[in-house]
Amino acid sequence: TGSSDPYCIVKVDDEAIIRTATVWKTLSPFWGEEYEVCLQPTFHSVSIYVMDEDALSRDDVIGKVCITRDMLAEHPKGRGTGGREGPSGHPSPTPVMSLRQLRCSVLEASQGSRQLRCSVLEARDLARKDRNGASDPFVRLRYNGKVQESTVVKKSCYPRWNETFEFELAEPTEEKLCVEVWDWDLVGRNDFLGKVVFSVQGLEAAGQEEGWFRLWPDKSKPREDEAAPPACLGFPGLLGHLRSLQLQVRLRDETVLPSHCYQPLVQLLCQEVKSGRQDGQVHLVTLLDETTTAECRQEVAINLVKLFLGQGLAKEFLDLLFELELAKPCEPNTLFRSNSLASKSMESFLKVTGMPYLHAVLGPTITRVFEEKKYVELDPGKVEIKDAGCSGLHRVQTEGEVIEQGRQHLQSYLGELLGAIVKSLSSCPPIIRAAFRQLFRRVEERFPQHQNAKFVAITSFLCLRFFSPAIMTPKLFHLRETHADARTSRTLLLLAKAVQMVGNMELVAGRAKEAWLAPLLPALQQGIAQMKDFIARMVGMEEEEEEEEEGEGWPLGPPTMVVKEG
Repeated sequence: TGSSDPYCIVKVDDEAIIRTATVWKTLSPFWGEEYEVCLQPTFHSVSIYVMDEDALSRDDVIGKVCITRDMLAEHPKGRGTGGREGPSGHPSPTPVMSLRQLRCSVLEASQGSRQLRCSVLEARDLARKDRNGASDPFVRLRYNGKVQESTVVKKSCYPRWNETFEFELAEPTEEKLCVEVWDWDLVGRNDFLGKVVFSVQGLEAAGQEEGWFRLWPDKSKPREDEAAPPACLGFPGLLGHLRSLQLQVRLRDETVLPSHCYQPLVQLLCQEVKSGRQDGQVHLVTLLDETTTAECRQEVAINLVKLFLGQGLAKEFLDLLFELELAKPCEPNTLFRSNSLASKSMESFLKVTGMPYLHAVLGPTITRVFEEKKYVELDPGKVEIKDAGCSGLHRVQTEGEVIEQGRQHLQSYLGELLGAIVKSLSSCPPIIRAAFRQLFRRVEERFPQHQNAKFVAITSFLCLRFFSPAIMTPKLFHLRETHADARTSRTLLLLAKAVQMVGNMELVAGRAKEAWLAPLLPALQQGIAQMKDFIARMVGMEEEEEEEEEGEGWPLGPPTMVVKEG
């Protein structure tokens, strides 16, 4: 078909720990998935395999990226890569195949002669060349026209040799030492797995080189399977058309102490939250907001949210953050749009406590979009007539007909979704209703002249930071098991954009930027009225009911999955 069905497998050393969803029929997949795993301190490398799913035969290896612990340790804030990893960790046009441990040195021998000594210790993550899913690797060393070979280690991609080889050093020392790894075959030619080349002059200057070295393909090999083995990051046999994989990887060493060690900090935080905002006092949460970077603020926020949920002080914690945020100079139309600790904490709070609610509200509409696979496009610059199909009597539709049909589909999805939101008041977790009620009151006190500000403050979280991201990427919010195809992704994007415009409660800005959304404006205006009515009913609950909820505590429902940014 000219495309693939790619997915990724993440391995720590030789153990597979993660498998992403499959993105069907594409050569440019987007996963956007984020994982956090606990590793042993002694782990050596993380390998990411790009696979092509095949229903009728064994899945094919498209490519691989290998990142060692040392490379991650050099970048404590995280390491991003958009290409193939070279020997120094920078993008390189030559693919990485595997790793092996060597020790090479130049030694003084008797009668003034010198010896070149190479100790071959072990190798990791070699390509699997045999049908049994492994290889039979051995090492071949070449220097100055002489060849030496190690023993064969059967059925292993993590062989150990612990063998030492010596060559008489040639003068001048311009010859290079080539260490090759091969897969031994009883029948047929041996398979080339990769090589490492050492400069003898460099060894003389350094005295000794020891460590893990990447194996590289031999471009001089005429055979396709040797020139571009499956382990390289590209399609087999297409060395000139190597692909790339964009990653963001971070290694962090964590030391967890017994719980009693953290009690003084917990008591200090709880005492501050219970005391509330004090004029002229420097609050600890303010210091946390000012001293944390944008990269780690999300993690700080989610840990604080979990802490105060466990202490039964989540509402008080969020209320304190709202007060401190509103005490700053701010505009009513841009409340909580920055990545402050208050914004991140409320966003994390919704994801921790509201995932079952989100699934109940969005699930039916998202399922319908995936199953119907309707062609939805309102932008005339992106309309593809051939994708829209034909109208009655096999007549090709005009551009206007395609846009009108897309508007009807999108308006139908939007109406169903807004209807589900309006009817969801009773299923919304009480703790979320209480937090929104408190936010509504705080903004109303801060901006009494701006009637929309208190509504926008709630929709900035509910629509812009909770519903819309889940609509755009339902796989990341566990609404679907697989990613959407290109057509469904476009429909979801337009639906998420419509929900954002409803959340903004201001249609002028959206119409100015994207005039092609004008046919949807009546539905958006109706959606704004529905959302205002929903929020008014949410915050207008009787005080007796609110006190009853607070006395009983807030049920969080079943354990929920924490969704991170990514």
